[in-house]
Amino acid sequence: MRVMVLGKAAEGVDVSAGPTPEMLEAFKAMDEFTEELVKAGVFVAAAGLKNDGAKRILFEDGRRTVIDGPFAETRELVAGFSIWEVKDMDEALAWLSRYPAMPGKSEVELRPFYEAEDLADFITPEELASARDGGGRAGERGKLGVA
Repeated sequence: MRVMVLGKAAEGVDVSAGPTPEMLEAFKAMDEFTEELVKAGVFVAAAGLKNDGAKRILFEDGRRTVIDGPFAETRELVAGFSIWEVKDMDEALAWLSRYPAMPGKSEVELRPFYEAEDLADFITPEELASARDGGGRAGERGKLGVA
């Protein structure tokens, strides 16, 4: 089972102001935790996400509106993500019980991915087995998803 761990931005923490000693300590703890995930074979991918330069696209009645970031008014801004390969949700929660906290108040969301078997009513076995790389040429399906 693959899960996405969405790290939400800590309230009252401005990373653009430069790192505080508490932030440096939290990042060091996160690096050490990530290394444990790698050694355990759980880690798939991770990245921090910038707020500056971000875009939101609002879809409404067939129209698209692009909204430029940063999104200061947002209370639940996703600051980063990790993808883990775990046996089940209990294992993911066990890992999260050791997840290093950032300074201030923050939140982490845990979301399971759809797997191929979850989409059996939408995708035929032939479609799922067909190779594609997103560009219309023959290639491998992405390792991170079923699309």
